[in-house]
Amino acid sequence: MLTNPRSDRVRAVRALSRRSVRSRTGEFLAEGPQSVREAVRFAPEHVRDVYVTPDGAERHPEIVEAARVARLFVHEVTPEVLDAMCDAEHPQGLVAVCRWAEPAFDAALAALPPDAVVCVLTNVRDPGNAGTVIRGADAAGADLVVVSDSSVDVRSPKVVRSTVGSLWHLPVVTGVPIPALLEGLRARGVRLLAADGAGETLLPDVDLTGAHAWVMGNEAWGLEAAVRDACDEVVRVPIHGHAESLNLAMAATLCLYASAGARGAAR
Repeated sequence: MLTNPRSDRVRAVRALSRRSVRSRTGEFLAEGPQSVREAVRFAPEHVRDVYVTPDGAERHPEIVEAARVARLFVHEVTPEVLDAMCDAEHPQGLVAVCRWAEPAFDAALAALPPDAVVCVLTNVRDPGNAGTVIRGADAAGADLVVVSDSSVDVRSPKVVRSTVGSLWHLPVVTGVPIPALLEGLRARGVRLLAADGAGETLLPDVDLTGAHAWVMGNEAWGLEAAVRDACDEVVRVPIHGHAESLNLAMAATLCLYASAGARGAAR
């Protein structure tokens, strides 16, 4: 059992909460039983180590067993060691050190089906919002999430926790400059739908047949004018009550579920 919260190993794991260290090592943290369970289940080849407290092992024996069946390194640690490793204020008994592996943008585009639904995040800075959008894209059956280079690092602990394991369920491509992102999608035949409160087309009226991408903007100021103008259509979610607006994650989920409904009706 690992008992020293000041050991070099513990410090190295904790350092993955810093973006510079994640970029240098290609590794990041999956904290909590949901994230660790999905990493072990869907991408064990990308899990380097699993750390678990005695209580975590007792609460989630199926995760520990699955990790061992997958021949992963499982280390028992004290609660104090797990606290020192994790970014979360209240760790839940499990953390995994994972290696980041994502498809190249061109390869991800080539793998899209003819009726693809894509979610694009531009200038999204809030980790909780980014993670929740990825989770919503997964739930709605989206085929790809693309995150621009001006957005939050999706490997940050807060984003990973907010995805609740969905990060392992669908392709997520990061670090793509916005112009290249839009050009690549259009070249693949994907219609670009800007989700913006300035849109003249209402969500219930937009044509969602064929391959299309929802292009989402910053939480505070929405889409840049140049990005909005580069899209094929600007769509807004109607507000029926007195709310000023919907937040990014709510609006993205509504748009993605509209696409899921249209795709289901067409199949």
